[in-house]
Amino acid sequence: MHKWVPCKRRDFIRKLKKLGFSDFETGGRHGIMRYGSYKQVIPNNREYSVPQMKMLLRQVKEKLNRDISVDEWNNL
Repeated sequence: MHKWVPCKRRDFIRKLKKLGFSDFETGGRHGIMRYGSYKQVIPNNREYSVPQMKMLLRQVKEKLNRDISVDEWNNL
């Protein structure tokens, strides 16, 4: 069983693309990625801590309407 580890911003964006999100769009303070009619805010940090990444993934799970396991996330 794997643990959650911090994630670089560009890796996070790359993994969201593999999950079906659109290309990264620049915005005001944050970038966004779209999944259908949903928008996912992408903070400008260079690296996301584990708590911040878990919060972002909770939002992603709601948009995808399914769970994302640690193993699935690490294998993307």
